[in-house]
Amino acid sequence: MFVDRVLSGMRPTGALHLGHYHGVLKNWIRLQHEHQCFFFAADWHALTTHYDATAQIEPSVRDMFVDWLAAGVDPSQAVLFIQSRVPEHAELHLLLSMITPLGWLERMPTYKDQQEKLAEKDLSTYGFLGYPLLQGADILVYRANLVPVGEDQVPHIEFTREIARRFNHLYGREPGFEEKAEAAIRKLGGKRAKRYVELRTRYQEQGDDDALAEARTLVEEAQNLSMGDRERLFGFIEGGGKMILSEPQSLLTEASRMPGLDGQKMSKSYNNTISLREDADSVTRKIRTMPTDPARVRRTDPGDPARCPVWKLHEVYSTDGVRQWASEGCRSAGIGCLECKQPVIDAVLAEQKPMQERAAMYLDDPTLVRNIIADGCEKARDVASETMRDVREAMGLRYA
Repeated sequence: MFVDRVLSGMRPTGALHLGHYHGVLKNWIRLQHEHQCFFFAADWHALTTHYDATAQIEPSVRDMFVDWLAAGVDPSQAVLFIQSRVPEHAELHLLLSMITPLGWLERMPTYKDQQEKLAEKDLSTYGFLGYPLLQGADILVYRANLVPVGEDQVPHIEFTREIARRFNHLYGREPGFEEKAEAAIRKLGGKRAKRYVELRTRYQEQGDDDALAEARTLVEEAQNLSMGDRERLFGFIEGGGKMILSEPQSLLTEASRMPGLDGQKMSKSYNNTISLREDADSVTRKIRTMPTDPARVRRTDPGDPARCPVWKLHEVYSTDGVRQWASEGCRSAGIGCLECKQPVIDAVLAEQKPMQERAAMYLDDPTLVRNIIADGCEKARDVASETMRDVREAMGLRYA
């Protein structure tokens, strides 16, 4: 049966915080049980904006992998790897750059936005202009059909779809395509092969969209087809050539609800974070010293939870009963701010405890992490290499 393939990555920025956990990692942990998942450290992407500060990339990658594992990302369920250890990413990026119109990159909504946000950096580089194409290569080299993103990243997935479509249009008629497609049909087995031919004929002669949908489902569910044969049969249904690069779909994720210590979004740039594996004393101190409703100057002054950053943490961590207690106690001055903060402290520490326990194993024996990365990179290269064989052959670059 065809399995959806998910690809997602993170730039290595050092130890992760609870915003990463609630915004990304909890979603990864769920997805790894539902789909075939590839999760990678995007170290080349870090260079697009921090090319002049590379000393921290390697230790940041290492810390990030430990955080992933501590959070519950399972290397037996997902492939974990480093982008730069799979050079096929760079090769596909280079080949796609030959067919990518410059205007497509310049029109990306994040291009000028990031330049404005990082005005202190010189981002007039090809690497920064071309990073959406590198993102596209990251996705396309695994023929990933699902990419978890927030709404602000949807244009990047649409851009990747356009690149795949353009590539398939230019190079989809591989030498001997019909013969290879016929051979792939035979792999379906007698009954399925006959049904595929009937559906293909119905679609091409009558334009029957239901026939097209059924034929695609039939191909997706075939267990003994390589990815190349599957893409070949998709193209053959519609009378075109082989769909060498799959068009990915956005898998929309909810924006992180994790607030920082000051009530803004949790972010290192705001200096308002709690790290995934931060020690209990530090977590307790940070939350106990959080600002509260400025109207509560004295213990006896009533407050308004809507104006208090601590309340936003209650919304993430507390049960309905605890929230009711905190809200009523704040408004009536029945509880003090330190009392209000204690259930949040307890909940954060309880969330972190299993992460600390899982991390200890990897911190005690760093070879475990190195072996996980090595295994993941090998698995990723196997998949990426198959894609690149098809890409090179389609472009006439597969020499005997």
